[in-house]
Amino acid sequence: MDESVRRACPCLETLWQRIFSDKKASPDGTATAADGVGGGGDGGSEESRRGPGSVQQDKLPESGSVYTAMWAFEGRHEDELSFLEGDLFSVISRSGDWWTARRIDGNGRVLDTGIVPSNYLARAESLAMQPWYFGTMNRFEAQCNLLGPGNEDGAFLIRHSDKGNIGYVLSVKSGNRVRHFKILQTNENTFYVEHSHHFSSLIDLVEHYCANNLNNISRLGNSCKRIKPNTSDLSHFTVDEWELPKEEFTLEEELGSGYFADVYRGRWKNRINVAIKIIKSDSELNHREFHREVQILKSLRHRHLICLFAVCTASAPYYIITELMEKGSLLHFLRGPEGQHQEISSLIDMGAQVADGMSYLEEQKSIHRDLAARNVLVGEHYICKVADFGLARVIKEPFYITEDKKIPYKWSAPEAISHGRFSNKSDVWSFGVLLYEIITYGSVPYPALSNQEVYQQVTNGYRMPPPTKCPNFLYKIMLQCWSAEPEDRPDFKFLKVKLDSSYELD
Repeated sequence: MDESVRRACPCLETLWQRIFSDKKASPDGTATAADGVGGGGDGGSEESRRGPGSVQQDKLPESGSVYTAMWAFEGRHEDELSFLEGDLFSVISRSGDWWTARRIDGNGRVLDTGIVPSNYLARAESLAMQPWYFGTMNRFEAQCNLLGPGNEDGAFLIRHSDKGNIGYVLSVKSGNRVRHFKILQTNENTFYVEHSHHFSSLIDLVEHYCANNLNNISRLGNSCKRIKPNTSDLSHFTVDEWELPKEEFTLEEELGSGYFADVYRGRWKNRINVAIKIIKSDSELNHREFHREVQILKSLRHRHLICLFAVCTASAPYYIITELMEKGSLLHFLRGPEGQHQEISSLIDMGAQVADGMSYLEEQKSIHRDLAARNVLVGEHYICKVADFGLARVIKEPFYITEDKKIPYKWSAPEAISHGRFSNKSDVWSFGVLLYEIITYGSVPYPALSNQEVYQQVTNGYRMPPPTKCPNFLYKIMLQCWSAEPEDRPDFKFLKVKLDSSYELD
């Protein structure tokens, strides 16, 4: 067992001794568990390992990985375990976002067994157990965490950059901003921020800078407060059981109204905040539009796409239940006081998040057809998710032809307006307009032109000029998105990389 990890988590010393130390070497040099307990193979049945008349008491397998709870969780189904922060687990099986696990004590004795959300657990013997290690995270997520409530000057975290060429980054709160320092790694597998100080582990690096100043800032303070994650489902039961009774949901205030549906804030079983989209029963396209949206949402799961929880179709009007994004639409957010105070770098990150979600749609051969700031939702910590798949199509061919005349002219590519040809490349055109909306804090595109004038001007080669304070590289991306020929436009994977690479370190 790595000494630095054992030093950092002494509370688990007893359990680690059971797992890693109580082993004897066999004549051929392989490790065998002491006391005749199997070290991970069959080793006979459980009954054969117990002596006659012994009392059955499940124990943690000697070779099993131990996990710890990073946050408390309240079970929502009879099969789910409730637990507290710091509880220990041995995982029995992994299935998607919900795992079957045994809750154990410090000696490895099993306390109970049930289903737990996997994103609440971290391996006890891993780097993720360190309170300051936040895993893969970009610059802006780190800033949101460190500038959140409860973090004083010097609060810090170490993260692995989501950009492939960066590696580990130390992010530190300094005054009202966050500084980011790349942690370099040598061929000898040592770590350093300053060339004069090398360390054998990240733990040693952190301990040093908790006692000594780093560059031109003071010593590291407390670990950044962790933000408790949301589960990707209402419960493990609803992963496959999408149909739920309306009686389990309560409606609160209306959040918005559209052509096909009204959206309300709501709660599930008085436990979880949700968004409830109520399909308008007087719409002729009600049934078709509803099932189209549900089928697409069911098959798509990504951190930057809105998550479908459940549907209610036993009686009209139909409900679609999704996660609730507290800050509303990106358009509303940008035009509000909070959005108006966002720096250019934060605005670009929002565009990168949308590109990330659209890149996933692109991989799944799905098109959106109505990508705009009004159809992107903003949640806590400024996470952005693409929403409103009411016009989406899962496609097998490069483009989809429609006779539908409900076309958002100012966001649509010329070939979509003239011939009804929608594709991932027409979504890219719309993304260029969305970038214009973002960088102008929610301004209307082509403000002086009508829908028909926009189409005429664009087909004649007109493109919107660069907005005030728009970085040159970003305007170049917009112009690429607005290439007249679809094949000349970039794909979303390229756009995500370009936007992501614009900012990282100080």
